[in-house]
Amino acid sequence: MTRAPEWRPGRDRQAVRHPGPSGSRRAPDGSSALVVGGGIAGLAAATGLAERGVRVTLIERERQLGGRVRAWRLDSADGPRTMSRGFHAFFRQYYNLRSLLRRSDPALERLRPIEDYPLISADGMADSFARIPRTPPFSFASFVALSPSFTAASLAKVDVSAALELLTVRFPDTFAAYDGESAEAFLDRLRFPPAARHLALEVFARSFFAHPSEFSAGELVAMFHTYFLGSAEGLLFDVPTDDYDSALWAPLGRHLHGLGVEVRTARASSSWSPGLTASRCGCRTIHACAPTPVCWPATRPRPVTSDQRVSSWPMTTPRFTRCGGSGWPPTRTAPPFAVWRLWLDRPVRTDRPPFLGTSGFGPLDNVSVLELFEDGAADWRRRTGGSVVELHAYALPHGREDEAAQARTREQLRAELTRVYPETAAALVVHEEWLVRDDCPLVGTGPWHLRPGVVTPDPRLVLAGDGVRCDFPVALMERAATTGFQAANALLARTGTAGHDLWTVPMAGRRPVGRAAAALAR
Repeated sequence: MTRAPEWRPGRDRQAVRHPGPSGSRRAPDGSSALVVGGGIAGLAAATGLAERGVRVTLIERERQLGGRVRAWRLDSADGPRTMSRGFHAFFRQYYNLRSLLRRSDPALERLRPIEDYPLISADGMADSFARIPRTPPFSFASFVALSPSFTAASLAKVDVSAALELLTVRFPDTFAAYDGESAEAFLDRLRFPPAARHLALEVFARSFFAHPSEFSAGELVAMFHTYFLGSAEGLLFDVPTDDYDSALWAPLGRHLHGLGVEVRTARASSSWSPGLTASRCGCRTIHACAPTPVCWPATRPRPVTSDQRVSSWPMTTPRFTRCGGSGWPPTRTAPPFAVWRLWLDRPVRTDRPPFLGTSGFGPLDNVSVLELFEDGAADWRRRTGGSVVELHAYALPHGREDEAAQARTREQLRAELTRVYPETAAALVVHEEWLVRDDCPLVGTGPWHLRPGVVTPDPRLVLAGDGVRCDFPVALMERAATTGFQAANALLARTGTAGHDLWTVPMAGRRPVGRAAAALAR
């Protein structure tokens, strides 16, 4: 009898399964939990708990689910329009996030593939991922061979011992190995080709909304492993077929409702259950009944004060705070970033890519043409003949309150858009939405082991989010989903209930890559 092949989350045969806690398939009767925050981490935690029979209340301060990946509708006389906090790429390596999305979309039909995301620099160099093989080490070797950013002369200057560090990773030890070193300093030590820096810094560090001098070298190395050297899922990604709320989070919210989850958003009152309230003041203190396990989102480090604590609980351990005081170091936020969505009166060229990364174009980091992948934007283009274009600027030097600096940034972005897409020079802006935020956690150079983790000193309180320490080489949206499921697993394990398996790219350098590294060292 032929045995059925083992299920895998993607094409990579070396993807690693991390078994969840063993136990009963259903939590004891009367089990309940509160999930604070309806972002990716909170949605994953609520899903993981509800699927095991836990009665879950999920509270979210916004009107929509999705957290920092939410979308919302705008008032418009010329038909429906939406806004979000910016473009997000759903890579095929995001196994746990994609598993979450499959709860309401089993075949992931509401994701569509992007054929390429070219990267251009102001000096004329351009890189593409369209023709790169997906399996390491051929993926990275082919990219280097095809990219004009890597020359024979520049590669000859690379420090071999530092380059080997990229090939011989082992997580989570690799995260801690770079404590105190920034991404910028690591690439200096590596003698990374200057022309290729936009690949490493603009694609990775700035996608974390951080300046390269403040971004962790350990995280940079992890990203090289996840996307280039450790995974056979390739370098391309998918995007939702429509705005995030319509395509992803509203369907997942309906799925949670079907599981019995009580979802309370800003549409509901601010009092969620007897003995449980949450204020909307800066520190967002929670007052909870002692028996109620809580999954707290560690993804909103601003505003953060030393008063942010679960203050009314009879703690079984000394009182602790999320940041400051006794326990964890202060949580820092990344610099502000801007998203500028423009509804233009005429279309951009039809051969433009849906997503373009840029380097050396002033504050402009990337450009998205939304009608090329979002159904709502495509409808708007058909009705009006225009285009919906989105510009991103990361790691801004000014704050949210500096309106004069923001006006200068908009002027620069408009000028740089004309340089990148000259056909937009004569376009009139029919509508615009300008958004500046500074509420993303900074993955800095401080000691890795001091970052807050999923488990806290009180067994009833767990944390989740993209700012939470995770042993796995995951980041951004995938880290939020992964830690959300880990938080659910931690609470389920307390009652002897089975948890959920998780998947990651390999936790160490791939064997063929390691052999190549050994040969290179010799």
